[in-house]
Amino acid sequence: MSGRVVLQAAIVARLNAVLDVSVFDAPPVRGGLPYAVVDEPVLSDWSTKTWVGREGRVLLTLFDGGERPVRVRSLLAAAEEGLEGLVPDLGEGWRVVRLALVRSRLLRVGDRWRGTSEFLVRMYRES
Repeated sequence: MSGRVVLQAAIVARLNAVLDVSVFDAPPVRGGLPYAVVDEPVLSDWSTKTWVGREGRVLLTLFDGGERPVRVRSLLAAAEEGLEGLVPDLGEGWRVVRLALVRSRLLRVGDRWRGTSEFLVRMYRES
């Protein structure tokens, strides 16, 4: 499997373990608030002559309603902290070297709250 698929699946699984909301790998057609979406990672080559590597960004978005962003703020913090515990061995030979929060933001969009966290990821494939 590609590093992109393995990484996204591992992040979704980790967030499902630490958050008490539904976590999806694509926007759901139907679903109650709150919920989270892990976008497909944007990766570029980070290889050397001796191993295959990828570097890129992963975006997590949490959606919620309500007048104040108390719940989504708490969920965003829990997700960011939970991803610090992502197991380095992703499967299929892929290992995470670094997963670091780059930026986080909370916005009101229409009648919903949207919290986003963007992570830098570096990973390689063991051969």
